[in-house]
Amino acid sequence: MKKHFVVLAFALLVAPALLGTGSVLAKNLEIGALYPRSGALALLGEESWRGAEVARLEINKKGGVAGMQVVFVNADGHDVAAARSEAERLVEQNKVAVIIGSYASSRSMAATEVAARKNQIYFELGAIANAITERGYQTVYRTCATAFNFSKSQAKFLAEWMAPQLNKKPSELKVSVAHEDSDYGTSVADSFKNAAKEYGIQIVSVEPYAANTADLSPVIFRLKKTAPDVIIAVSYAQDAILLSRQASELRLGIPLFGTGGGHSLKSFQEALGDKVEGVLNVDFTQYEVNSVFTPGLKEFVGLYKQAFNEEPKSGHSLANYMGAKVLFDILTKTGGSGEAGAFRKAAMSLDIPEGATSTGWGVKFDEKGQNIRANPLIMQWRSGKLVTVWPKAAAVVDPVLPK
Repeated sequence: MKKHFVVLAFALLVAPALLGTGSVLAKNLEIGALYPRSGALALLGEESWRGAEVARLEINKKGGVAGMQVVFVNADGHDVAAARSEAERLVEQNKVAVIIGSYASSRSMAATEVAARKNQIYFELGAIANAITERGYQTVYRTCATAFNFSKSQAKFLAEWMAPQLNKKPSELKVSVAHEDSDYGTSVADSFKNAAKEYGIQIVSVEPYAANTADLSPVIFRLKKTAPDVIIAVSYAQDAILLSRQASELRLGIPLFGTGGGHSLKSFQEALGDKVEGVLNVDFTQYEVNSVFTPGLKEFVGLYKQAFNEEPKSGHSLANYMGAKVLFDILTKTGGSGEAGAFRKAAMSLDIPEGATSTGWGVKFDEKGQNIRANPLIMQWRSGKLVTVWPKAAAVVDPVLPK
């Protein structure tokens, strides 16, 4: 009898503590945040995470989502294998409501496959490979543009602006593509081939290379031999610098047209100085843009500086901020639930027009989970700044022909 009394007394003492712990946990909404935060892609992986983190801090100050404080369970997808195993951990061990990520398309491809297999919501905020939302996975969503969107914008700009500037018809324009050979670069290169065909643009060569290469001179010599009017470059951070530096050293003399990635970074300009002047780039919305087109952008920059004591490094943080806010809107509608059916119903009900978010994008998901109102912009490096030049609604200056 005495033994039973001791057990009962212990249970009565412990129960309030357990209930208290449970109530604290109940106030948190755990979301997995899977980005490459170490290794070769850490620079933009970290910058992407920072954008989502700003959105998290902002929503928590306003009371959270459905009365719960948002907590990120962070995961480092430093390579494809890590992205896959970390996605498994977030689902099986941490049991997060949703996973966000991933910046790098190769990481997203692996992690989204895991999530789909386990009926887990994966909300992609920054990776652009077409296949991410083309595989028919009902629990995968993406707020940012696709590789095809990027290529379509490039081809349209080349046909409608650059060709006339060179006194050529679009069909007379000759283009080469130099791309890193992961899912990101390959998807963009393939997309550009299709987009160029639509506008009748000639592709005279395609040059894949490994992003971690230490020497791109063979690629540059082959590009020089084909003598295109412009080179579409698809690069991460370090290879973007290497390609431009060696192109200058070897006197390539052909304009480069970047495709996001490393060509958007301030470190690209800092490493190359005046050699970047006139370099074109298509990417997520950057910071030198018409503020009427991007309501909330200035406020984001202020929140970013408050959180990290420095200016944003690229528009990747802005894209992830915008996407995370969309996710929080959906989760508010579901009461914080990541249950696949409820989430899909809430996501599909969103109907935000273009020009109503900090990126200038709207939000409308198609049946594959792809936001069809996310359009990349054309920018150009001018006097040390990456300024928006096209389309006119977003531009702050007119484009000029690269030298």
